[in-house]
Amino acid sequence: QVQLAESGGGLVQAGGSLRLACTASGSIFSIDARGWYRQAPGKQRELVATITSGGSTNYAGSVKGRFTIARDNAKNTVYLQMNSLKPEDTAVYYCNADAVTGAYTRVRYWGQGTQVTVSS
Repeated sequence: QVQLAESGGGLVQAGGSLRLACTASGSIFSIDARGWYRQAPGKQRELVATITSGGSTNYAGSVKGRFTIARDNAKNTVYLQMNSLKPEDTAVYYCNADAVTGAYTRVRYWGQGTQVTVSS
C-alpha cells in the first residue's frame, strides 16, 4: 500500500505561481512513475504532467512551458511548479503514484486532491 499526501494548493491571481507537493509513504520502494492530474467542475479528470523513475517528463499541451514536474526520491516527494497561472487552471489537483506489483503489473494510487483556484 502507498499513501499520498498533497499540499500547496490555494487561491492565486492570474499570472501568479503555486507549488504543489505530494509525499508518498508506505510501500515506497515499489513506486515507479509519478504524476499530477486535475479535475475542474463538470469536467473529466485530465493529465497535467508525469515523471518516470528515470526523470523523463511528459506534459499536457495546455500547461507546457508554464508547469514543471520534478521529483525528490530522497524525500519521496513529487512537485508541480505552476507559473503564469490562468483562470482555466482552476481545478482540484490530484497526484498519483504507480506501484510495481509484478513483472508486468502496476497499481495506481491517488492522493486526496488539493484545490487550486486562479482568480482573474
